[in-house]
Amino acid sequence: MDAQIGIEAITDKKGRARFVDVGREFAARLEHSVPQLRSEQLELVDPAKNPFFGHARAQLYIAHINGKPVGRISAHIDELALEMPPEQGFGPGTGMFGYLDADSEEIAAKLIDTAQDWLREQGMTRIVGPISMSIWEEPGLLVRGQDHPPIIMMGHHPAHYAQWVENAGFERVKTLYTYDLDITAEFSPLLQRVVKSGERNARITVRPVRKKEWDTEAATILEILNDAWSDNWGFVPLTADEVAYTGVKLKPIIHEDLNMIAEVDGKPVAFMLTFPDVNHVLSKINGKLMPFGWFHMLRWLRKPKGSDMRVPLMGVLREYQNSRMASQLAFMMITAIKKVATGKYGSTRGELGWILEDNQGMVAISDAIESEVNREYTIYAKSL
Repeated sequence: MDAQIGIEAITDKKGRARFVDVGREFAARLEHSVPQLRSEQLELVDPAKNPFFGHARAQLYIAHINGKPVGRISAHIDELALEMPPEQGFGPGTGMFGYLDADSEEIAAKLIDTAQDWLREQGMTRIVGPISMSIWEEPGLLVRGQDHPPIIMMGHHPAHYAQWVENAGFERVKTLYTYDLDITAEFSPLLQRVVKSGERNARITVRPVRKKEWDTEAATILEILNDAWSDNWGFVPLTADEVAYTGVKLKPIIHEDLNMIAEVDGKPVAFMLTFPDVNHVLSKINGKLMPFGWFHMLRWLRKPKGSDMRVPLMGVLREYQNSRMASQLAFMMITAIKKVATGKYGSTRGELGWILEDNQGMVAISDAIESEVNREYTIYAKSL
């Protein structure tokens, strides 16, 4: 490439807006991409609004050629991730990159070098990514599954980005899967017996969440999550501020009968969240609420008829995870949600994930319900 690549460090609100818009322009070029709400994307990179920045710092960059934006990247450090055991993926000296977009491999390499230089200046000795920007947001680079639209809160990237990242010296450290499920199909007789056995157990209650008590319910769910996922690769605990923030953000898409909490002897021990795929309506309004997109969004939120469903999160307290009851609770919650999704909302398809490749319990559950991997994301790492 003859033209010189310039790298701009973003330092203000206007710059963050341009950073988001560069990403939106790249997404618009990609087949099957779904435009997200710009206001939500702006909030994610705003230190004044996203509580992630209460324990993290970041530097955003935009690449230019002759004044034209041709790429972007983030470099960021999560202080809580630095405190995690290295065997769980992060640990001392580990910084991250995310939001990678580029017109060419040369531009991508320049952006990655710039992110690495910033992390070195901050004292980091290792880089992991892409993670945009928290592990709880959009981790991983899509390496398989570009042939169909992503579901709610999942990233969508060109297939060639993987080779560019690998050519920059990165190696794969973890694969994340999403699983596709025909929710109109009956479960096997064995699973049906497992569920019926649980339903006869007087100690077990599987109930919908209570939206009128959503703040309390969200805190309960995220308390279980922090315990259930604490030994998983890539785990970083959610803070109280993040719990509150997440609860507010999720509330508009929460339908009580699609989200379950399982109790044993009256104590909440497991949960399963299910979100109707808002991408269905975002694709119709082109990611814009104004002037009339808000009307379509509100109507869809009231009853997302025919929507695909995503199970982004589930968890069982660690004290139950090695017991037969753990899988029983999962199958009971899946069965209850599946019945409502098909009967009340007319849904035919569900998606589970992301799921770590070595999360044996969740992989076994996904296999047992005869779901199939439909997307694969890779997280890479490199020494600095």
